[in-house]
Amino acid sequence: MSGPVSPAVPATAAPELGPVRRSRKRWGDRLLYGYTWLILLWLFAPIAVMIAFGFNDTKSKSNVSWQGFTFKWWGRLGDYPDLTTAVVNSITIALLATVVTTVLGTLMGIALGRYRFRGQAATNLVMFAAISSPELVMGASLLSLFISVGVQTGYATVVLAHVLFSVSFVAVTVRARVVGLDRSIEEAARDLGASTWITFWRVTFPMILPGVVSGALLAFALSIDDFVITQFTSGATITFPLWIYGAVRIGVPPQVNILGTLIFAVGVAIAVINSITARRRA
Repeated sequence: MSGPVSPAVPATAAPELGPVRRSRKRWGDRLLYGYTWLILLWLFAPIAVMIAFGFNDTKSKSNVSWQGFTFKWWGRLGDYPDLTTAVVNSITIALLATVVTTVLGTLMGIALGRYRFRGQAATNLVMFAAISSPELVMGASLLSLFISVGVQTGYATVVLAHVLFSVSFVAVTVRARVVGLDRSIEEAARDLGASTWITFWRVTFPMILPGVVSGALLAFALSIDDFVITQFTSGATITFPLWIYGAVRIGVPPQVNILGTLIFAVGVAIAVINSITARRRA
């Protein structure tokens, strides 16, 4: 004989938002969207001005007022050989510093994210101190170091200085990727007979590759537009930011805007390619 049947409890529907709350939510979303677009416009407005003034038909050395539209400056990029040399210096220094920084920073990130060793806390402290310290302090300290050991400042010291202040950014980026790795995948590769070296290149490195690429792009961006530390350690070497600083007193030619536009376009293209590759890999 079956027991007493308990009365069915009616399911309560989720309370609906009232018209006042829905209206407030819509206004909140609109304000958030508007605020986001204002921030983006604020960030990209200087870049838009730089691109526009690369087409300015200026009649003087001062390129600060719009005087007409022209393409002629794009065919006259070589009018300032010292400017071309400065751009080449900036690009080659950034590439060299990025290669060295990526290798050292990746190894540091793997070590800090995977292992526990004596002095790890001190390493973290020094690494984050290098990130947070003002460039003025780092530039002055590097100059003092080079002078005290008798090293002549120039191209090599700029590369070394850029490696020193960029390696922490790469290490932190790679470390964040390493901490989130699934160690069972590497253990499965070893169980299937892969050596430690093959496991790293076939399993570990592809998993941390997005962090490595992000760190490398960050190091390149930090290096190519650095001014303060480069000013302290450059000696007679002139980079693109240093050339612009020196040209401000007599007028910045439109070629500077064009070269800045090209550098920005290359950076955007690399970021887009990296994003597409990451999506396909995901």
